Order: sequence, then structure tokens, then C-alpha cells
Amino acid sequence: MVTVFIRWTWMRAVLHNGWWLVTSVYLVVDAGLSPAELVLIGSVQSAFALVFEVPAGVIADTISRKWSLVISQVLMGTAMLATGLFESFPALLATQVLWGISWTFASGSDVALITDELDRPEEINLVLARAARAQLTGAATGLVLLGLLAWATRRDLTIVIAGAAMAALALYVAFRFTEHNFVPTRTARWSASWSTFRRGVTLVRRSRAILLIFAATFLVNGASDAAGRLTQKQLLDLGLPSAPDPIVWFTALGVTGLIVGAVVLRLVTHRINGAHAATDYALAALVGVLAMLLLAFAADPIIGAIAVVLLNGIVTPLTRVISTIWVNARTTADIRATTHSFLAQLEYLGEIVCGVTISAIAQLTTLPLALTACAVLFAATAVLMRRSPGDPAVGDLH
Repeated sequence: MVTVFIRWTWMRAVLHNGWWLVTSVYLVVDAGLSPAELVLIGSVQSAFALVFEVPAGVIADTISRKWSLVISQVLMGTAMLATGLFESFPALLATQVLWGISWTFASGSDVALITDELDRPEEINLVLARAARAQLTGAATGLVLLGLLAWATRRDLTIVIAGAAMAALALYVAFRFTEHNFVPTRTARWSASWSTFRRGVTLVRRSRAILLIFAATFLVNGASDAAGRLTQKQLLDLGLPSAPDPIVWFTALGVTGLIVGAVVLRLVTHRINGAHAATDYALAALVGVLAMLLLAFAADPIIGAIAVVLLNGIVTPLTRVISTIWVNARTTADIRATTHSFLAQLEYLGEIVCGVTISAIAQLTTLPLALTACAVLFAATAVLMRRSPGDPAVGDLH
């Protein structure tokens, strides 16, 4: 099951990240969206995902993690495909909202499924770290393959092809995934769902460590999401060459960041599973401060590109894998997907609150000042994690 799960993680990363590379350029170059519209899409998308996240997690914990993933794949593929059919802001907003909703059926369900199917607690953190590396190498592959396809054909066509392939990946989940160690609720599902939700809330309220990582996730994800949506615009404004096609430059930049990320995760796999998790999270946030300031005040696209590599190669992969392992170690099988859904909710909430704020800054002032605001959020995260007494990740495991 581990091999099947890793392969699925890799294939999904190929399609998702390659699609987003092409889509991010499509939204700026073909659809002509403004910086404020780009960030607003993320905020509205997150608002809908926020509403759907916990119900989707509860469904996974009471009915099926496997079939939650199948639903996710179908919705995700539909949203991705539809993106390439429109250029108007309202239509693109709708496709991205559906895309956000699709992720709610996967976030938490995937980690919960592999954790319970593996049923070896001493090995699951290494499996999750391995899955994170597979996601990065798959993403790099997707950037190259779909980036080249977009360059050789058309961006909108590439987007449609990636969406169709993502929907088809639901068949892989349906026929290759197993769910032997999960017992669905057969009767009184609404009552059981409410009970699952309440147990998840109780766990979170009693765990100082989970509350800490939730707060950090809120800040980091808000900063990372806003910055990720502004990166292409800032690099183009800095004078990124228009020949060859910008998609080629963004492909090379994305692949570089993902390779750096895979190497970094390989080097710190055992460290982030121990007593240094909070420190490593704080250090990653400080790298985020540096990356945002470099990108905001870069004199040329080369400096801006270095900043993007730091963000995508160090900050994003480290904070995500640490938060996933941190939460996964502190929950139980019966509410595992629900607890991870709570974590995802904090991600979406950060995207909404921080995204709207940064969108307003970009609209009312300048793009560099909006990126500086992202740096402030990363700085606040570093302070929060460093002020934690010792490392809650160690003392709150049981």
C-alpha cells in the first residue's frame, strides 16, 4: 500500500503542479488579471474551502477515506479542465472555487488512510517524509512536461489536458487503494459525524502543541499563498525576458525550487521528527522573511528568482511537512482526518484573512509593499515558534 500511495502522490503532483504553472501564467498573460484579482481569487477560493473542510474530514472519518479521495480527484479534474475554457474573471473565480473545494476531500483523508493502512506508528513519519519528497519530484516532472507541452502547443489546451488526466486518476485510487483497517459507521451517521467533530474539537482545545502549530500555519500559509500568487507578476515587472516564452522561465525556476526542496527534505528527514521541530519551523519562517524582502526590492529578475527558489525550496516544503507530522503524531485513528481538516481550515483562514489584507495593500499601494507585508507575517511566525517553551512537539505526544 505504501508504494501505491507514493506513486499516487507523485502522479497527482505531476498534474497539479504542472497545471498550476501553466495556469499561473495563463491568468496573468492570457486572462490579464490584476494583482488584486489574483490574490482575491485565492481568498474567495479559501473561503469556500474553509466551509467544506471539516464536513469533508468528518465524512472521511465516518464513511470512507478512499472514496473521499475519489471524489476529490473527479472534482479537481473538472475544475482544472474548466479553467482552460474561460478568460473572464467571474468564470475563472468559479473554477478556482471548485478546485479549492475538491482539495477538502483529500486534505487529511490521504494522511489518515496511509497512517491506518500502514498501522506501524514508528514508521509513518518516515513514510510521510518520503511522500513529501515524491510530491516535490513529481512536481518538478510536471513542471517540465506540462511546461514544454504549453510551450509547444497552447496554454489553454495544456490546462484542459491536465484536468482530464487528473479526473482519470480517480480510477487509480478506486482500483488500487485498499481500506482494510477502517471501519465505516453503518448507522446513525449524522450522530456519529457530530460526535467525531466534537472529539476533534476537544483534542485540539486540550493540546497546546496543536494550537501552536495551528497559529503558525495561519500566518505562514497566508504569507506563502499571497506571495505565490504575486510571484509571476513581480518577476515580469522586474524584466523577466519575454523570449523564449515566459512559461519556459517559470518552468526552470519551478524545477529548481522543487529540486532544492527535495534535497532539503532528504537532509532533515530525521531532524524534523525529533526535538528540533519548532526550531526548524522558526528557521524556515526566517528564510521566508529573507525571500520576501529579496523579491520585493530586487533590482533585477535574477535576484527575484533566487528569492522564489528560497520560498519554494525551503520555506514551503519544510513548514508543510513539519505541521503534518506534528498534528499526525497527536491525534487518534478515529478522528485523524477530522484533525487534519482542522489544520487545513487554518491554512484556508490564513489565505482569506492575510490574502484579503495583502490584496488591499497591493491595490492601494505597490506590489513591493504587498510582498513586504508577507515578510512581516513570516517574521511573526518565527517569533511565535521561538517563544514556545522548549519544544511542545516532544512533551505533548501523549
